[in-house]
Amino acid sequence: MEDDELESIRARRMAEMQAQYGGGGGGGGGPSQEEQMEKARQMADMKHSILSQVLDQPARARLNTIAVAKPEKAKMVENMLIQMAKSGQIQNKIGEDQLKGLLERVSEQTQKKTTVKFKRRVLDDSDED
Repeated sequence: MEDDELESIRARRMAEMQAQYGGGGGGGGGPSQEEQMEKARQMADMKHSILSQVLDQPARARLNTIAVAKPEKAKMVENMLIQMAKSGQIQNKIGEDQLKGLLERVSEQTQKKTTVKFKRRVLDDSDED
């Protein structure tokens, strides 16, 4: 039954993408602010529906808690989960333990990229005036 739901979500997403990119033939300006807000709302709704289908309740609660503390990390995990769902890599709902594994993978990736550079400023202390 979950495969049918994923297929319907994929079909909806394809229709949205075709409407978004295929419909705008020419014209001078981009979409209005209201249209952009509506598209953003639709994307958020679609993201939430996919995540609710892919994650069980404790895993969803953990991801929401992480989103409060570290929004960038939560966004990376959400995007990873959505990509996995779209490509068919997720067969069953992901539990809290599996989510912890994904979080560890994401933190390993981000730890390698984090560097701190100190830039020292030289003060021009000229008392010679």
